[in-house]
Amino acid sequence: MTDPIRVLLADDQTLVREAFAMLVDSARDMAVVGQAGTGRQAAELARSARADVVVMDIRMPDLDGIEATRLIAADEDLAGVKILVLTTYDTDDHVVAALRAGASGFLVKDTRPADLLDAIRTVAAGDALLSPGPTARLIARVLRLPDRPPPGTPAPAALTALSERERQVLTLVARGLNNTEAADALGLSPLTAKTHVSRIMGKLAVRDRAQLVIAAYESGLVTPNGSVSG
Repeated sequence: MTDPIRVLLADDQTLVREAFAMLVDSARDMAVVGQAGTGRQAAELARSARADVVVMDIRMPDLDGIEATRLIAADEDLAGVKILVLTTYDTDDHVVAALRAGASGFLVKDTRPADLLDAIRTVAAGDALLSPGPTARLIARVLRLPDRPPPGTPAPAALTALSERERQVLTLVARGLNNTEAADALGLSPLTAKTHVSRIMGKLAVRDRAQLVIAAYESGLVTPNGSVSG
């Protein structure tokens, strides 16, 4: 029997955490291994509780969800930990900051219970949870801000290391397609598409498909209006 997905819940509202805990524990393929009321506790418990997935609220005391995400993503010993960010609104600019920091995807808090469980399974499997529409809107808003991407964000020059096929695959990933959908669009097998994605992640030095999306937009390969650079 496959080991259950080990889930850590991070939210400063006890009632919210308890409700999520009941939901997660009701699923046969996952188990709650810890609850955190602050971002700092979440970062500490991610290691001690050996979590597979952290369901992370953005607004928390002591250390917010973005900084907690950054701490977890920067820890080599926690490279396998996936972070699913919860937000009140899907147009929250902080969501993109969380994706930049290392989150694997996001959901709004009023999502259906079944969708939350599916989201946990998705990120646990190594896939990004990025809805094309909201993701494009979020990135468009952030790219209009005067701030600079944090250190380590792939520069436009990094795209020169990609082959033409890899650029095509990255473009489709940035638009929210999964490996099977990208493979169908390009006439490839799903395994070949998956191999391309892995190679792209290595070349751009990113840890997650979500960061591939950010890289594609910030490099100019894909623009918020959906156009693709040459």
